[in-house]
Amino acid sequence: MSSARVALYQAQSGIDPAANGEKLVGAVREAAAGRAAMLFTPEMSGMLDRDRERALAKARSEDEDEVLAAVRDAAAEARIWVHLGSLALKGESGKLVNRGFVIDHSGQIRARYDKIHLFDVDLPTGESWRESAMYEAGSAAVIVPDTPVGNLGLTICYDLRFPALFERLSEAGADLISVPAAFTVPTGKAHWQVLLRARAIESEVFVVAAAQAGHHEDGRDTYGHSLVADPWGELLLEMGGEPGMAFAEIDLTRIADVRSRIPVHRHRRPIGPISN
Repeated sequence: MSSARVALYQAQSGIDPAANGEKLVGAVREAAAGRAAMLFTPEMSGMLDRDRERALAKARSEDEDEVLAAVRDAAAEARIWVHLGSLALKGESGKLVNRGFVIDHSGQIRARYDKIHLFDVDLPTGESWRESAMYEAGSAAVIVPDTPVGNLGLTICYDLRFPALFERLSEAGADLISVPAAFTVPTGKAHWQVLLRARAIESEVFVVAAAQAGHHEDGRDTYGHSLVADPWGELLLEMGGEPGMAFAEIDLTRIADVRSRIPVHRHRRPIGPISN
């Protein structure tokens, strides 16, 4: 396998998991009809709600989550792989987990990834976010072998700002790294594209970033601009600020071409202690 057609679903998820699930099932079918081998969806595809008590009341465990079950069934019916960017699920600690899933064309879960870096920040706009108050952080990097896009490395949103994770995934053999996200508008305008292109260039892999977009039921606004960047940092796709679906062609031979020109992987050296 040297090339694959991928679909990116740019969502505007609300506070009702059932309604979001219906839209996701529609997206799976649309992606399959568009001849995509794999669909990528954003962070918090099943429910986007910053009201802590309401979100906790609606969240379910992985085994009971209706959105996950619906997407698995739709993937099997349409015979398409899906990276379900993430869902808010009940964890074992009493908090939620922000968990992504890779689902194959038979509806089986091939991998899970819990978001490692949590977004705790006060923005100059007055917005304040404390993911750690509601979510438990993950600890393990994850690569999924033998997907339609090769070896797939998993991240979620704020992970984008931590290049060491991308370097670890790249060195472990990732061909493509997914960054499902729900970026705020101010941070999106300032950093979204430049960070994604930088991670692709540094890691010399493809980066696929499906994002939330627009004004949401919980009152927040997200940036959108889902994109695909190749290992040279060139944009193969960039969407706008509205919900929708888009497609891109990924040629995995591009990785070897880029690495032959700038062999960062061969030139990396361990860094010793800082000398004073």
